[in-house]
Amino acid sequence: LVELAIVLVIIGLILGAVLKGQEMIENGKVKSVINDLRGVSTAYYAYQDRYKAIPGDDAAAATHASAIAVAGGGNGLIAGRFNDVAAPATATESNNFWQHTRLAGFTTGEATATKADPPNNSQGGVLGVESGAFAITGNVVCTSNIPWKTAQAVDIALDDGNNITGTIRTGLAGAAAVLPTATAPTGIYGGAVAVPSDTDTLHTVCMKI
Repeated sequence: LVELAIVLVIIGLILGAVLKGQEMIENGKVKSVINDLRGVSTAYYAYQDRYKAIPGDDAAAATHASAIAVAGGGNGLIAGRFNDVAAPATATESNNFWQHTRLAGFTTGEATATKADPPNNSQGGVLGVESGAFAITGNVVCTSNIPWKTAQAVDIALDDGNNITGTIRTGLAGAAAVLPTATAPTGIYGGAVAVPSDTDTLHTVCMKI
């Protein structure tokens, strides 16, 4: 009996360590997503504070950031989708957000006359900006390829824990070509009854800037 008790204690300790390790990994994912969202928001406001214009949308970017910067429309909204990729001269404002902020020194990464792609996040998805995603008014920062539990934890930490309301909204990411739209996302947690398979898929998380 003593030996059995010792074995059970050891098994309990091992299981406890495994569960604690899994918790630490998940907490790390949540912190990484939060840092990404806040980092982009900080760069956005730093650029706006210095130049009185919105990066990507800046009509005077060539004067503000660099002579090679491509001008935006200047209407206050970042056009395009957060994971658009193209040469700056033909790119959307969402893509050129990165050219403007990199040339101005607020974000890091390649920023030339021919390339300024959005960065990848720690989950192998894309981090970027656009306007109107998931029916959020104004400009937003989005990050893709996020596990649903991580997306939910981020929403709880920063907003209301409901994926279809508030300043943070999430939706099924689906295939790489499936992007946020200007309509409310399908309820995954909090806002509506989840489809069982939804919890096994990846999400796109968007936060109002």
